[in-house]
Amino acid sequence: MAVSREEIENFVYREARIMDEHRFDEWESLWTEDALYWVPIGGDNTDPRRQVSMIYANLDDIGNRIDRLKTDMAWAQDPKSGLSRVISNIEIENGPDREVTVHSNFNLTEHRRRGQLTWLNTWAGRTTHKLRQVNGDLKMAYKKVVLVNSDEPVPTLWFLI
Repeated sequence: MAVSREEIENFVYREARIMDEHRFDEWESLWTEDALYWVPIGGDNTDPRRQVSMIYANLDDIGNRIDRLKTDMAWAQDPKSGLSRVISNIEIENGPDREVTVHSNFNLTEHRRRGQLTWLNTWAGRTTHKLRQVNGDLKMAYKKVVLVNSDEPVPTLWFLI
């Protein structure tokens, strides 16, 4: 794929910022038509067809999730969480002609407020993106997020991880 490391890194960083800023429609536009977004339970070596996942979504499912987040019916995100993530350890592997696999680590801080209660959650893990050029633009064909505590009970994931 004729895309520079800088362009790939900028894509990953921009995607993180878009999610942190709750820019849902813009985030949805980053996906290919055959998108797959997966957040497994129980670690990296699971089969989403045989085990429950926190998220296992195609493009239609992603759109439905975003539609819910944009309504006043997403009570878990009313008010919206304050989010800030740090992306690091980016590794890039060339794949088939138009595809590249990008591995990275992330640390995400979530600030939530419910009435007078306020708390911080820290989410950390490893992300695998499969990026593809579509009409000259980079798009996500696949995103897998493995949380470091994916084998533990986790709070509601109503924001974009």
